[in-house]
Amino acid sequence: MRHNNKINHLGRTYSHRAAMLSNMAVSLITHKRIFTTLAKAKELRKFVEPLITKSKDDTTHSRRLVFKELQDKYAVTELFKDVAQKISNRPGGYTRIIKTGNRLGDNASMCFIELVDYNELMLKDTKKAAAKTRRSRRGTGKATTEETAPAPKKAKAEETLAPVETVEEVVDSAPVEDNASVEEVIDTTPVEEISVEDTPVEETQKAE
Repeated sequence: MRHNNKINHLGRTYSHRAAMLSNMAVSLITHKRIFTTLAKAKELRKFVEPLITKSKDDTTHSRRLVFKELQDKYAVTELFKDVAQKISNRPGGYTRIIKTGNRLGDNASMCFIELVDYNELMLKDTKKAAAKTRRSRRGTGKATTEETAPAPKKAKAEETLAPVETVEEVVDSAPVEDNASVEEVIDTTPVEEISVEDTPVEETQKAE
């Protein structure tokens, strides 16, 4: 009886089950994806992921521990040479299980089990999703960045105001005819450009 025994024996003896998982792990490391039943894939994931974690530390001791489980020197070389470089930045979760439906005959649930970093299509989708930035939902419809924020009204007002000219600047800029006096020049300038308030008091007294 299975009193609190959570291991799925898969209908096999201990030695048969260990040999089967070892062969499946070698196939997964070599081909990067295998097609099997869902129950076997779940047990294979528990078996192979600790071995992949050991491959991050490329030492003689870790190679001997992995070879003890796999019993295949070519698979060990592939694991420590190529697979370890791919999964170096991944903190676990090296495999993915994708269900494919039920098998004809015994109606067993079937699936793919693959190494995550070797599926190029899935990696492209994750990169596109990571490129999108998540923004807060507060204040929707309002500008949240400095680029979209409206410019202050003071700056616009300063741009629209024209510089005030003094009487001396008006006299200098007005066209002067030959042998013309200062009074004639002031009389020929337009009235809108000269205001009594802007002119100094001393200059207005001289003009009078």
